[in-house]
Amino acid sequence: MFSGASALNLDAKGRIAMPTRYREPLHADHQGKLVITVDIQSPCLLIYPVNEWNKVADKLLGLSDFQPQERAMKRLMLGYAQECELDTNGRVLLTPPLRQYASLEKKTMLVGQLNKFELWDEQVWQQQLADSLEMIKSQGLTASERLADFSL
Repeated sequence: MFSGASALNLDAKGRIAMPTRYREPLHADHQGKLVITVDIQSPCLLIYPVNEWNKVADKLLGLSDFQPQERAMKRLMLGYAQECELDTNGRVLLTPPLRQYASLEKKTMLVGQLNKFELWDEQVWQQQLADSLEMIKSQGLTASERLADFSL
């Protein structure tokens, strides 16, 4: 399971180097294979180990091609989906359309989300954090039934 946030630089060729602590698990459990696609609710990319992506793909397969929202979801998630493999230096190449979607320039943040990663432009990530904290402060946890009893 992936957690934590890591500051990464996007190189001139559009590659990021996965943090060392994730490389061995990604190779051992997923043969270093990843699928990168867009987040349809936030301006970031989603990076799935291939086994986790297969679960998402099964869900997408179950969506209708006749319901406009379901079809739009499939188009975005599958249309942007890029299969890739960690190279010998633990890097992955992000295609120009993916970089453009998430407005990725040089400084990025890789954020573990248990079964996947999110990849954000660093400034956009900082704003997202501030917005999230403000929402929790203003609405509290009772705004969501599932969070009402959440405790740490």
